[in-house]
Amino acid sequence: MRHSLGQLLRRATVGALTLAATCVPCGPAVAAPLAPAPEAEGLAFTQRYRAVQHGGIVRAANASATCRGSRSACRDVQTGGHGVNGDFDMGYIDVDKDPNTYNSSRAEVRLPDGARVTYARLYWGGNLLVGEQKPSQDNGRVLVAEPGGDYKELLADTVVGHRVADGADAFQASADVTSLVRDSGAGLYTVAQVNVAGGKSAAGAWGGWTLVVAYENAAEPLRHLSVWDGFAPLGSRAGAEFPLQDLPFAAGAGGRVGLVAYNGDRGTTGDSLLLTAGDSPATAFADRANPVDDVLNSTITDPGRTAPARVPAYANTLGYDSDVFDLAGGLPHAGDRATFRLTSQRDAAWAGVLFAAVDARQ
Repeated sequence: MRHSLGQLLRRATVGALTLAATCVPCGPAVAAPLAPAPEAEGLAFTQRYRAVQHGGIVRAANASATCRGSRSACRDVQTGGHGVNGDFDMGYIDVDKDPNTYNSSRAEVRLPDGARVTYARLYWGGNLLVGEQKPSQDNGRVLVAEPGGDYKELLADTVVGHRVADGADAFQASADVTSLVRDSGAGLYTVAQVNVAGGKSAAGAWGGWTLVVAYENAAEPLRHLSVWDGFAPLGSRAGAEFPLQDLPFAAGAGGRVGLVAYNGDRGTTGDSLLLTAGDSPATAFADRANPVDDVLNSTITDPGRTAPARVPAYANTLGYDSDVFDLAGGLPHAGDRATFRLTSQRDAAWAGVLFAAVDARQ
């Protein structure tokens, strides 16, 4: 019998890992709270982390749910074929061989030689209402294991976004894991017991996690590093906006920008990530894996030649997006203000995170 995370933690001794609420620079660790953080239907996007340093931002990410693999159509989708979560009976990804966890997946934090982690935050979320209804009291709890380590309980250290809309019961939670990642370094991290439901419904099952890691490295350019987070539906015309302010960048500044979003459907157009700076026309991000008008297409992608490892590495994540794009060409003129904007025509798609590393003017 598989248990909820709350039941599992009452039955077993699990290390507790909960750090102080985010500040810049991050403060010392504090005692773990007794329960997850409170919830709210929507969270305005705010800047969670900001730094100017030689270095960059990397992320590890994976889905927590996928279609059940007995049908050839499911295998085709997992290898990159078209398909959406509402078309399938959805089940859990569970790679850890632990009978007490009902979902688990792994992904690699890849850091350059000589890097020092300056900030790390884990985000997790999904849909609680599909063929079953998951209890929301476990939204703010998850298990995380560093490379070669054992599971530790992680409790959300900030308000959890949680909203019922359009047949879905969606949430996102997060917690500071700077100490864990700084001490453990690069490698495969495992995240388990993300509180998502399985089954089949028109809204579909979806869920996953992303670990965002900022680092400094003297061998890399000086960059503006920024992480924003919140929880908001993307169906409005304005979408979610992320301003870069008072950050002087040179003409043609390079860098990368990444996003986390929920319930994007492959083949449903109208999703875009735009960058505006000064009087220049807006730049729309796209690459081979993410069409310009369908960036929320159920992918976990990276612009590098060799993407960080994932276990499993499904090409279609059926409703979970964690993508990184190259900034090249997005800032043709020098300035100190720019705005990223993520939009969707789907009311049941949610934005959760955006992060950017932009070359600074020296």
